[in-house]
Amino acid sequence: MDSEYSDREAERPARFDVPQRIDLSKANPARMYDYYLGGAHNFAVDREAAEKVLAMLPETRTFARDNRAFLQRVVRYLVVESGITQFLDLGSGIPTVGNVHEIAQDINPTCRVVYVDHEPVAVAQSRRLLAGNDNAAVIHADVRDSDLVLSHSETHRLLDFDQPLGLLMLQVLPFIPDADDPAGIVATYRAACVPGSYLALAHSLTPEFWPGAVTDAIALYTNSTHPLHLRTPEQVTAMFDGYDLIEPGVVFSAGWRPDRAISQDDARRSRAVAGLGVLNRIPSVSNSNPG
Repeated sequence: MDSEYSDREAERPARFDVPQRIDLSKANPARMYDYYLGGAHNFAVDREAAEKVLAMLPETRTFARDNRAFLQRVVRYLVVESGITQFLDLGSGIPTVGNVHEIAQDINPTCRVVYVDHEPVAVAQSRRLLAGNDNAAVIHADVRDSDLVLSHSETHRLLDFDQPLGLLMLQVLPFIPDADDPAGIVATYRAACVPGSYLALAHSLTPEFWPGAVTDAIALYTNSTHPLHLRTPEQVTAMFDGYDLIEPGVVFSAGWRPDRAISQDDARRSRAVAGLGVLNRIPSVSNSNPG
């Protein structure tokens, strides 16, 4: 057993299945996000970093909840309005209540979901959650390794790429640097899908869309396992190349087909943009700006 893991074993929450080999020398954004949402799948190093962020930006919890709510709304839309019954969730994170399979299978029990994440805690907890669910699985992989993801046995067992599917990339691209070509990663997965498939994407915005303390808060992620790479609404919109955007386009995540009427100020507090696009045969770029 890793000595580092053994030294920190007391930090493990009750009923928390922790992989034996896990780097606890740095905070992990997925576990920090779990903490923002009130989850228990995090360690002292994650909570300490998250509390520093919250001290500077208390609305980070609102950001996390708005992103989670967008996930649930977009999955409901895809199942109910578009008849999508299969999903590939890239960078799925640590499972909390209201996951993709829970939302989709509650509407249509035949829906199939493949989750992908490379964070060991996220994968371990997902496997525990999905035990006995033959229509959902998790793959331990980096989303940048599209060959592994697309050729994986679980992917082939659950997903039919000859039929439309829902591709979900929610808050995963902010942890991929420009050097790794995030737009190219999106395009690689797009190429594996047939027309009529969908892309749902959410992405944190650049500092001008946040309060004054955001630069210091972002700096805290520099020492985490995955530094942040924020982008403009225009950069996020460009990633929908090849897709027709579904109304209202790329907007603040809280303002994408909200369950109740909200003001523009409330929408801006999500500090991220999100959108949903349907795949066309001929690539095209649609422009949308949250203002």
